[in-house]
Amino acid sequence: MLLKLLGMSSAVAITATGAAAEMNFNRISSFATFANNQDASAESSAEIISASGDGMTLVYSDSPLGAIGLIDITDPTAPVAKGNIDVGGEPTAVSVLGNIAMTGVNTSQSYTAPSGVLKAFDLTTMQEVAACDLGGQPDSTAIAPDGSFVVVAIENERDEDLDEGGLGQLPGGFVVTIGIENGAPACDSMVQINVNGLADIGADDPEPEFVDVNNAGEIVVTMQENNHIVVMSQTGEILSHFSAGSVDLTEIDTTDERGALLFTESQESRLREPDGVQWIDNDHFAIANEGDMDGGARGWTIFHKDGTEVFEAGNSFEHAIVQLGHYPDKRSDAKGAEPEGMEFAIFNGTPYAFILAERASVVGVYDVTDPNAPILKQLLPSGIAPEGAIAIPSRGLFVTANEADLIEDGGIRSHVMIYEYQDARATYPQLTSAGADELIGWGAISGMVAGESGMVYAVNDSFYSYQPTIFTIDTTVTPAQITDALPITRGGSPAQKLDLEGITLDGKGGFWLASEGRTNRMIPHGIYHVNSDGEIEKEISLPADLLAVERRFGFEGITLIDGTLWMAVQREWADDPANHVKLVAYNIETGEWGAVLYPKASASTGWVGLSEIVAHDGDVYVIERDNQIGENAVIKMVYRISGDQMVPAALGGDLPIVTKEAVRNLIPDLQAGNGYVVDKVEGLAIFADGAAWASTDNDGVDDSSGETFFWSIGNF
Repeated sequence: MLLKLLGMSSAVAITATGAAAEMNFNRISSFATFANNQDASAESSAEIISASGDGMTLVYSDSPLGAIGLIDITDPTAPVAKGNIDVGGEPTAVSVLGNIAMTGVNTSQSYTAPSGVLKAFDLTTMQEVAACDLGGQPDSTAIAPDGSFVVVAIENERDEDLDEGGLGQLPGGFVVTIGIENGAPACDSMVQINVNGLADIGADDPEPEFVDVNNAGEIVVTMQENNHIVVMSQTGEILSHFSAGSVDLTEIDTTDERGALLFTESQESRLREPDGVQWIDNDHFAIANEGDMDGGARGWTIFHKDGTEVFEAGNSFEHAIVQLGHYPDKRSDAKGAEPEGMEFAIFNGTPYAFILAERASVVGVYDVTDPNAPILKQLLPSGIAPEGAIAIPSRGLFVTANEADLIEDGGIRSHVMIYEYQDARATYPQLTSAGADELIGWGAISGMVAGESGMVYAVNDSFYSYQPTIFTIDTTVTPAQITDALPITRGGSPAQKLDLEGITLDGKGGFWLASEGRTNRMIPHGIYHVNSDGEIEKEISLPADLLAVERRFGFEGITLIDGTLWMAVQREWADDPANHVKLVAYNIETGEWGAVLYPKASASTGWVGLSEIVAHDGDVYVIERDNQIGENAVIKMVYRISGDQMVPAALGGDLPIVTKEAVRNLIPDLQAGNGYVVDKVEGLAIFADGAAWASTDNDGVDDSSGETFFWSIGNF
């Protein structure tokens, strides 16, 4: 019952932020790390991040480039590239004291001969000012709050391809402290701290992972693979040590072999295996339970330094992520959302813990005024795979470093995201299922249609192939709320072989759905009539004239005009002129098919196509978009076609070409979130009074940040 109550309180807190103005963190800018590169096409990655003493310069480790990157945030709404510093190896972490950046550098030639250096760089001259041989492979770094010393976790990581990646691969790791003199590390003051023999798991092969220092100068160390925590002094005295323990998890999804969000499974005695750790006062610290070998508890925990557990999130953090539409279903059989990194800071007298969910690409913001009962205040959208974070309370700023760079797949690049602590309503989420009567998982929203009383109905696409669903969305509240999820069934079981991309009302309490086929996967192009219970009552396949010319990119959207269904085909089929696509008509009564041609823009990069069609007040509206993301996005448009042009001609002959009128450019709307422009604007719903809503498809959080835009675009 306790874990359920924690989940409920989380939902209430997040919903409340949308209803009334209070202090919230809102994203104000983002920075693509390739802007620091001499070669913008080179892979780069923001991993661990810190800030100069004046809070005006961000410094992040960039492993692919073997560098630390610098960003000028004198104006945090407009970050400016300051270039990279080559560190001569793989940077594993960076911590900044004043104007000196101290970075752990992995120089290992092999797993059996680990080596590394702590290097210090002057951020003004960008020159090296110190280098200390660490005697092993570094992972994280932390500087004491009083600036008197720096601590480094020497992991000496194992070879995960050897002996199934188990422990026992020597040499083991240790911890190093180095005094700081005149702002730089004094190498001759180094102390090597032995942590052998402490853990119950792999006692002779400790792998220190993350370190932090409190105001009393005490160091806390997580040993992730050993599932152990050590508290020590600068000189190496072991003050306490204990197992990180385990959690009994319930109401989670542990299966990846299906595209469905089913939170009905459990894991008993799941080892926490913590990664990130942060002191929240001199007696308590928090850990992020990412997991590595055998564990991963999907949440986070607060301990007293004597080993007493004072708070356990259980499934509540992940449930809040589920309600946000950020749950990474493909990671269900692994470690779910994977809370990995964390940060702690006090803003305007309120202590906050920031929990980074690497696979969900969100940050949980908790008020930890009472360490025994943290309150989830917000979930912040981040870039893909947040790895590190830094809080700058003196400037009211919080920053995340997001490591994924998808350049090889033509995706979004690694980004640094900047947030401001504001007396304002939380701008995210724009859509949530928090507050529903039951836990509703959702994602990959595609087609939409407006109903009555502010309700929108939306479908998910084939990412959730075992769970096709019609969602009911209440747009009269902020954020908009998913209140119901109606399974689409065939013979009483979840319908298969669907890729739903369109939905419209049938006027009788049911729906017409459009499915985009994919012949090579035996998914047919088709139209489906669904009753109010979600059961498919009629299936309509395409006529021979269309099947003869079909291609993969089929129906995207469906709408009903005077007894005729109209479907937008996303891209050209075999018989279409270049840069023209069909708007296909099907007369429900007669069964006759027809079409008109729609002139779409040509693409300089990638492709351009349609992703929605909606009839309103005698006219037809479509979404036309390219498949580009971030700085490369050019076309995300709503166009109007006058209704008198929607006169279908017979298939197989010459089709009339309609004309279009630009109604709204959606790119400024997508930029308003101060992240990056997403590619898949897929949903459009227009109410009888003309109020229009648009939405984006988050691809089921697969190579996506999971961010869903769902917003009002005015009246049409």
